[in-house]
Amino acid sequence: MHGPTLWYTAPASESNVIQEATPVGNGCMGALVGGDPARDFLYLTDSSMWLGGPNNALDADGQFSYEVKDFGSFTMLAKLYLGVNGHELSGIDDYKRELDLANGYVRISYRKDGVHYLREIFASHPDDVIVVHLSQSGGGTWSGAIDLQGTHGETTQFSPRTASSHVNGALPNGLTYAASVKAVNRSGSVSVENGTLRFANCDALTILCCGGTNYTPDVTKDYLDHSRDPLTLVEQKLEAAASLTADVLLHTHIADYAALYDTMQVNLGASTREQRGWDTWTRLQARAKPDAVADPELEAAYLQFGRYLTIAGSRDRLPTSLQGLWLGDNTPDWMSDYHTDVNIQMNYWLPDRAGLPACFDALANYCLSQHESWTAITRQHFNDPRNGFRNSSGKLAGWTVAISTNIFGGNGWWWHPAGSAWLCNSLWQHYQYTLQHDYLVRIYPLLKSACEFWEARLLTRRVADPASGLEREVLIDDSDWSPEQGPKNAKGISYAQELVWDLFNNYQQAAAILGMDAHYSSVIGGLQAKLYLPQVSSENGWLEEWMSAKNLGETRHRHLSPLIGFFPGDRITLDNSPASLIDGVIRLLDARGMTSYGWACAWRAICWARLKQAERAYQLILNNLAPWRIRGNGTAMNLFDIYQMTSDSGIFQIDANFGTPTAMLEMLLYSRPGSIELLPALPKAWAASGEVTGIGARDGFVVDMRWRDGDITSVTVHSIGGTRTQLKFGKHVRTIALQSGQSVTITPGSD
Repeated sequence: MHGPTLWYTAPASESNVIQEATPVGNGCMGALVGGDPARDFLYLTDSSMWLGGPNNALDADGQFSYEVKDFGSFTMLAKLYLGVNGHELSGIDDYKRELDLANGYVRISYRKDGVHYLREIFASHPDDVIVVHLSQSGGGTWSGAIDLQGTHGETTQFSPRTASSHVNGALPNGLTYAASVKAVNRSGSVSVENGTLRFANCDALTILCCGGTNYTPDVTKDYLDHSRDPLTLVEQKLEAAASLTADVLLHTHIADYAALYDTMQVNLGASTREQRGWDTWTRLQARAKPDAVADPELEAAYLQFGRYLTIAGSRDRLPTSLQGLWLGDNTPDWMSDYHTDVNIQMNYWLPDRAGLPACFDALANYCLSQHESWTAITRQHFNDPRNGFRNSSGKLAGWTVAISTNIFGGNGWWWHPAGSAWLCNSLWQHYQYTLQHDYLVRIYPLLKSACEFWEARLLTRRVADPASGLEREVLIDDSDWSPEQGPKNAKGISYAQELVWDLFNNYQQAAAILGMDAHYSSVIGGLQAKLYLPQVSSENGWLEEWMSAKNLGETRHRHLSPLIGFFPGDRITLDNSPASLIDGVIRLLDARGMTSYGWACAWRAICWARLKQAERAYQLILNNLAPWRIRGNGTAMNLFDIYQMTSDSGIFQIDANFGTPTAMLEMLLYSRPGSIELLPALPKAWAASGEVTGIGARDGFVVDMRWRDGDITSVTVHSIGGTRTQLKFGKHVRTIALQSGQSVTITPGSD
């Protein structure tokens, strides 16, 4: 099908690979594609290619080592170079590099000596290979060399019989790995000459690449399957793919990819003919100019790019890390780990809203596979006397995590007591969208043991009731740190109080649905009722971040820790909470400001959307879309989100690529249990006309809607779970009660 395409008039520079190259991926194996006609490159990754291990190394403060030698790092698999004789840029015309978002593949085309040359590059999930197909029309041929290079000191091995080459090895932690490439021709020749895989006079050529490791998500095997030989498996997959034609491989890939992508279509309005004629980088730069004309098709493409990255980076294997599935070298910032104090959660705000609930499975499976390891490391180390975050009561149960985690059950940096609650709350919200009973059964032990951790951790304190002035007994978090600022020994931080309130609330619902643990659920309900909840500061009018009227941190800090009960939580809502509490939310948001890192702007945008302040939310969207050098944070040429750490360098961090589209969808639809509101924060730039199909909503609903001049003209609500909700738009309020599989269409004015 036709759909949004990102396109460029020049190849990516290898020296700036992370900001210019085009990403492809199948959920496990990824590549950054350069597109140079004469010397193309693919930077290859496998999501399980990790250094490090369980990491029981603690520092003098009882915190985890956060060094590569102990904690580890996501690392590259290999590099693949494609050299083509005589195809230097100076000798070609009509060059175009495209990422077809609707079909999930890259096209690189140009003309040379009257011949049209085409490269199609994609990462197939069904066949588990990356495919580079070279073709032409006009009587030309392809000649050149294929160079597979290891990134960990390996020597490339060649097989003349199978026209292939490979690298393989073992990392210090025992992880074994392999990557292999194979060339398939229908004319001309493919051979191994002087340690190089060469092709000559081919009218078409298919290059297949596959990689893998012996990682397994099984703690009983220490996450390594020593019976698995990655090279054997890789070569088997290559041979299977080589038995198929390039057309079959492409059609199989598109059918698989489109089954996910086509669940949501987005139309935010029409751009101008002039804007459509510009390449993607020119459009991004033009939209960022003062008083620029709105470019709604570009913004819709950015939203769909977030969905593309979700499909490419998160299928049935490991979840997306700080840099997703894509690396430019072997020293990614923060080891490209799984940060648990907003980043990995933000990576998974999008799938359920964006018609991609199956892409959430990678996060759920990761948490389930790590649960036993996290429990053991909590039991062993959390109450270490050097740990300033330990439970001062000496009690300990359940599990939590540090701010950073790896795929081997290891933790890094500082303990993050509320991390278990936030991960569980993400898992629970996925259930609210899907209502899958078997999924709830699987995650229930995680929820229960996180409750056990907090049951052991909470302290009793007497505080004055703000309404009556009388003292009452409340439960508060022990010594903690509000991410990532302020005192490190504060008690009762708003961040933890809100997350634990949500955890206890969600657990009680889960226990009731499953008919389990009624007594323990009652105990948790009693604890929830006594939790201290944030107040509005008498000094500055903000929602307090600490149990203090004073601000103990940075006014414009990137994190919105005190607002976690507003988003992603549902305890504080615009229509059900006291006006004074909402005013405290607004004042804190105002103080935090409208500029920050991309992920922080995305979080701010969602909060402004929930406050129905459309233009403020939209401005934050535009801030993130602007080229990053303008404000020091923003978008690179390839649409990756970049934030500035020094005057001349930027860091790729993928969370904003998911958080910003989430904000856009929250502007179009806000749902919480029992309520769906349409167009709560529609900006003027999108108001003229639009249509979105496939937006997920809580209680197991999917919504299609059209609007004109800011008003809904048609809405169809589909039920997945057979529940009821209240639908709101404009002055319309209607209760919807449907059986699973049923739909209802409402056309205002024709009821």
